[in-house]
Order: sequence, then C-alpha cells, then structure tokens
Amino acid sequence: MTVALFVLAFGLAAAPAAKDAKEKKAAPLLPKIAAFLPGESLTYDISWSDAVRAGTAVMEVRPEQLAGGRQVLRLVVTSRTVGIVDKLYPLGDTVESVFDPDILESLSYDLEERHRGRTRRLTLAFDHESNTVLRRRNEDPPQTLEIPDPVQDPLSALYYLRTRQSLTVGESVSFNVFGGSESAPVEVLILGRERVETPAGEFSAIKLKAYKGLFMSEGEIFIWLTDDVRKIPVLIRSKLAVGSLVFTLRSMKSPEP
Repeated sequence: MTVALFVLAFGLAAAPAAKDAKEKKAAPLLPKIAAFLPGESLTYDISWSDAVRAGTAVMEVRPEQLAGGRQVLRLVVTSRTVGIVDKLYPLGDTVESVFDPDILESLSYDLEERHRGRTRRLTLAFDHESNTVLRRRNEDPPQTLEIPDPVQDPLSALYYLRTRQSLTVGESVSFNVFGGSESAPVEVLILGRERVETPAGEFSAIKLKAYKGLFMSEGEIFIWLTDDVRKIPVLIRSKLAVGSLVFTLRSMKSPEP
C-alpha cells in the first residue's frame, strides 16, 4: 500500500547532462551531496486523512559499489500495512533506486508490490549515454524506450530534490520523471515556510506542491522539507479521490560524520 502507499508521491529538477558522465565518474563521490549520506534512515507513520493508521514506511540510503569500482547509493523504501488496514487490504512493498551521486541521476529502479500472496514487479535500467531505458514488467518481454536527458525515476526524484540547496519561495523547479510507461515533466512549486510538528520533533520546513509524477501520483502532493542543508521530508500529504494519504516522520537515524 505504500508504493501503492508510497508510490504516491515525488520528482524534481535539472541535472548535469549525461554526456558529461564519463568525466564525472572519477570525481570524488560524496562531497557533492550534503543532504544525505549512506546510513541515513527515516521512518514514517502512514495514515488516511490523519484519522486511520494505515501503515509504516522506512527510507534508507545504503552505499554500494558496482563492477569496475563505481560507487553509488542504493535508495530503499520498504513499507507495510498495519492494524485494520492490514486485515482488510494487506500490502508489503519495496522500492529501490540505484543513484549515481556524480551525475545526480538514477541508474536503475526496482518496484515490488506484494498483495495477498501475489507479487507485481517493475524494473528499469537507464542508459543515459543512449537516452534509453530497458523496462521489464512482471513476465512481459523487456522493452527499450527512449528517455529525455536528464531524467529521474519516481524515487530518485525525491532525493534529487533534496540536493537542491536553493529553493526560493514563489518560484518553481521542473524536470522529467520516467515512471514506467513514459517520461513526464514535473513542476514543483515552492509555496512558503512553516513550522511542522511530528513525533520526531518540531521543524522549520519549506512547503512544496507538485501535481502528478512524484512517486507515480495522479493528484496533488504537498511535501514539507526541513529548511536546512539536509532537506529531510518530514511530512507528505497526497490527495486521493476521498481524503488524503499522509506520511509523518516518526524517527530518523543520521549517518556518522
């Protein structure tokens, strides 16, 4: 229910062109990213309209090294339903994105949804040099599709947004997100600054609004990021046909400096 629950939200802004990737791969890995580092873990309570507890989700950043020594970050979201929702509509989802911090783009995306013993899967492998993506959906034959440059997947889009250190109220950020069928431009509006209370604490936050494209959402999404260098998402509210789906930060683990 989170990718059904969490694949309801995210995407964002311009990145370096893929043609520069070869020169950048040998650059130092992490100093470019101040917002998130390996070891970060964010835990959320998921509710329907702030009334019915629906589930939990954990977002993690893990270090990984690809063949040839290429250092990347594996972004992982795991979620599950709880309480009455788990009894009526049990779900357990995993979303993973391999993110290259040099070029600030996704290299691959993997979505696995488990519902009452049935599993659905979507995998994407991005080739930024040829501007294509290899898509595999369940047992269907793989397809090679064209993509724009730059482009994000539905999960890497949120983390890319967090790398944007200049978010000016009244302005917007736009970029392309490939969600599985086609790429679509996503525009994120910077609405203002607010204080947000969560079980993890009270935060000064920047309020953003997007429509479609973020975590495959089909409606409006409001995101509150901490107003600091880390840009931690402390509250996410996605409008549904009836009510809204709300992600509230419950706890966080920061990586060691």
